[in-house]
Amino acid sequence: MHLLSKIVLSSLFFTSSLVIPFPSFSESCAGAAWGAEIKTFGQNGTNAQNGSSGQAGDNSENLTIFADGSPLTLNLVGENGQPGENGKSGENAQCDNQPVGVKYNLQAPSGGNGGIGGNGGDGGNGGSLTIYATNLSELRQIYVNAAGGKGGQAGQGGDGGDGCNCTEPYWTLETCRGNPGDADYRCTTLEFRCQDGRKGSKGATGVLGREGLPGKLTLINLDKPLEPDKPAATVTMGNLKDKGYLLSKNIWETRNGASGLFAPGSLIEDQYLALVQRLERSFLLIWNAPQPFNKFAEQQVTLKYENDQGITVDPPQDLWIEATTQQRNNITQFIVYNAIPRADATRLESQKLSGKGTDMKLTLIDKADQSNLIATKFKIAYSITRSDPRFRPVSDYSTKYEGEIPEDLVVLDGNKFTINVGKLPIDPNYLRSGLGVEIKLVATRTFAGYTAEQTLTVTDVIGPFQ
Repeated sequence: MHLLSKIVLSSLFFTSSLVIPFPSFSESCAGAAWGAEIKTFGQNGTNAQNGSSGQAGDNSENLTIFADGSPLTLNLVGENGQPGENGKSGENAQCDNQPVGVKYNLQAPSGGNGGIGGNGGDGGNGGSLTIYATNLSELRQIYVNAAGGKGGQAGQGGDGGDGCNCTEPYWTLETCRGNPGDADYRCTTLEFRCQDGRKGSKGATGVLGREGLPGKLTLINLDKPLEPDKPAATVTMGNLKDKGYLLSKNIWETRNGASGLFAPGSLIEDQYLALVQRLERSFLLIWNAPQPFNKFAEQQVTLKYENDQGITVDPPQDLWIEATTQQRNNITQFIVYNAIPRADATRLESQKLSGKGTDMKLTLIDKADQSNLIATKFKIAYSITRSDPRFRPVSDYSTKYEGEIPEDLVVLDGNKFTINVGKLPIDPNYLRSGLGVEIKLVATRTFAGYTAEQTLTVTDVIGPFQ
């Protein structure tokens, strides 16, 4: 084999296990076997396990104190995170003996990859500090360290395992065709190679653990424990009438410069929360309604403390209340003059249709007996049929009048409404005896800003049949 052929072969052998080298510059009677199949021998090393992540550090406990000017040292540092575990080393390849004199190329086994290093554990958060202090200068006697814990170190990647080297990088085999001495006798030299296994890749380094957050300061300008916010509540009317109810709202402000409030060198989150004001207001229900209160005592009312409006009240959805609200000092008074269940607004019932012609009247009864408080307006649709609608459905109605009923045609006597239908501008031919009629009434009932509608349908025959 020529020297140049050997150099080219050696260079290509060390580049990649899958590269097929170019033919060498052999003698004219020689042939190349670089397109032949590639077989492996030995066994590749196993890839290594990754390192475990380090455990996160615990958060520091929170602390509440009352400042009185005494020197204090407060350690609220979060716990450091634990380091990540190093990745394991890849396994070395198992190097069996290289086959000799074979008619194919060979690939030696490679080493296993190293494991990835484990991530460092996150540092724990510093503890939050709540201080009651009416004199801020007293905080200068307090040294506080509420730094977050340090993140754990990242684990290192494991080394790759060693691959195996070929004991015979290349070899040749001669094959001949025909018989020696014959004119067609030809011999060819085939060239084969073996490529070394690669060393396994080194595992990547893990991620450094995050540093914990510093603790936060809450500053309360009081000398007694702060009551929690109660800006809204849902309470029964019975509780509101007997003893009232207290709502409160704590007003907070976000400020900067927390560490400057304490002794030099203190470590704490720069931004802090300070109580600016505590607002308290009482709510009282005053019952001046003629209705018995015990009917409504278990009804629930929702209260909300609005800064500039005092306490606003949201009565029950199924109750109509006529009331006024008065703000006096720190007390909101809710004075009730009337209370009606909403369902009582739609309890009208038809009694009968009487008379004919201009004397035709329709009578309604208010079963709730609340019509002295609830204003009522009526709309009517007056239709006729030549069938008798009292015993079977009728589909041949013809509407002869639609519109509002003037107030002077409606008479209220206690809980009874009398509607003078015959006085409406209806053609007298449609008011005569024997006609079947359908009267659809829409009653609009209002009280203290509330509104409800009720629809009643009356079918009858005017007078006796002719």
